Parts: sequence; structure tokens; C-alpha cells
Amino acid sequence: MGISYSTVQSGANALIMAQVDGPIRIPIVIGNAEAQSIAIKMEGITPTRPLTHDLFVSFTHAFGVTLKEVMIYKFENGVFYSELTFTDGSREVKLDSRTSDAIGIALRTGAPVYTTQEILEETGFVMDIESAGPKEDDDPQENPRGNIEPKLENYTIEELERTLQEAIDREDYEQAERVQSIIEKKKQDNDNQNDITV
Repeated sequence: MGISYSTVQSGANALIMAQVDGPIRIPIVIGNAEAQSIAIKMEGITPTRPLTHDLFVSFTHAFGVTLKEVMIYKFENGVFYSELTFTDGSREVKLDSRTSDAIGIALRTGAPVYTTQEILEETGFVMDIESAGPKEDDDPQENPRGNIEPKLENYTIEELERTLQEAIDREDYEQAERVQSIIEKKKQDNDNQNDITV
């Protein structure tokens, strides 16, 4: 759907994935380099020299390999996990990938991107398609267009700790308290997982 700059975490961008023919949106936090690569393709810009994703696609095409699909198959501790399925016509190979890279490559090949119902329910939000545009009484300062924030709960602990420090630096203690509570819950969840014996 698009990329939105995150005002919560500097240097991060929210890649908004849209459900085909549906109202569900998934925000995925990605870095600046990946955001730039995806934005360039979405805007139809041809760089003077190939970016990494362009080079990867050219390489696979040169050897008769095509990307069949991308599957975002897991969401854990604020991280989306993706898998690329390649085929040469006679066999299929699946490769693990960062979600931002998988989407950057899928955009360049036209391959579909899938996910699970569980991930839609856990990380998605519903956008009313008919009323998605700005209303007359919207305050542009409170509702900047194209600025959709990902859920803090979807951040990794490292990203949350950076966000916490930024909130403290700007003396936004209400935000800092909220981020701190999310960090503590994530750490507790991790400790509980580590305590399980098989």
C-alpha cells in the first residue's frame, strides 16, 4: 500500500501491506535502505545503477530461475519471518528471508505475497476503505496523511529500547512509561519461553 515515516522511532519506516480486496492492513517496521528500495520500485523510478534487489532479480533471471511466491509465515517478538519460493520449471527451492527483502524482490518480479490468518489477526488493523480519506474536520497536525504508525507491540526489544531512550530525551514520560511496560512484558514472555523444558 505504501511506506510511512515513523515519528515514534527515528530511522525506521512503516511498510503498510494491504489485503487484496479487503480492509486489513499490516504495518511492518523496516530500515531506511529497504524503504528506499521499495519506494523506488513503487514510484516507477529506474535508478542509474541497479540496487541490491534489482541485481538479485537479474541474477535469478539470468539462470532461468523465477520467484513463485513470498510467504510471511511467522510473527514472533516483533519480527516477521518470510520465505521465498523459487522455481526453475522442474524443481522448487525455498529460502528464508527478511520480510523487507522478500517484498523488495516480489515487487520487482510481480510475485504474490501471502500470509496466515493468525498473522492477520495478531498484527493487522482494519481500515474502512470508504472513509479512509481525510475528513473536513480532521486536524492535519493530528492526522497527517500517509503517516500510519505501527503498533509498539510489534517492535523488537532492541527497537523498543531505542524508542524508550528517544521518548526520555524529548521528555515524553507518558510515552516512555508505555514503552517500558511493553519491554518488561516482552522480556517476561521470553523468560517464560526459556523456562519450558522438553
